[in-house]
Amino acid sequence: MNNEEFDLKAHIRSIPGWPEPHVIFRDISTLLENGYVFRKMVDLFVHRYFNTEITAVVGIDARGFIIGAPLAYELNVGFIPVRKKGKLPGSTISEAYALEYGEAEVEIQTDWLKKGDKVILVDDLIATGGTMLAAVKLLNRLGVEIVEAAAIIDLPELGGKAKLEKAGVTVKAFCEFEGE
Repeated sequence: MNNEEFDLKAHIRSIPGWPEPHVIFRDISTLLENGYVFRKMVDLFVHRYFNTEITAVVGIDARGFIIGAPLAYELNVGFIPVRKKGKLPGSTISEAYALEYGEAEVEIQTDWLKKGDKVILVDDLIATGGTMLAAVKLLNRLGVEIVEAAAIIDLPELGGKAKLEKAGVTVKAFCEFEGE
């Protein structure tokens, strides 16, 4: 089975009413539990970026790590985590972003990437785009070029991909689901 025949959506479980009654949660754990399916999912990313000149893959806490680390390994580049605030030692910069009820903050160490470095930014899902936009702002502050932001899933009705594109970021999602 080649990547054109691999039906990614068929391996993503939808859970209605979690974590809130109006939400349909798109669960990627079903992509991870089977070695073959996990490999095929990672291969989608690897094949897209195999000939892309980058310095590192940047993954967003925590599910972006699941994709980002094996992608970086396969591309023979470093992996840089964007973490929830307070999780990284050393010199960091942080960026706050809005949640449905409140605010959160992510951070990155300042000594990992240099001005002019080129990266792929990865996460599992793009919903409202808040977390990914915060990571974009961190990378911009460091002078890093984001070649592309990538995710397994886009929820287009929530507008995150459009916000990222409006911010000048090229975005690739390997599948879409309507609704939350």
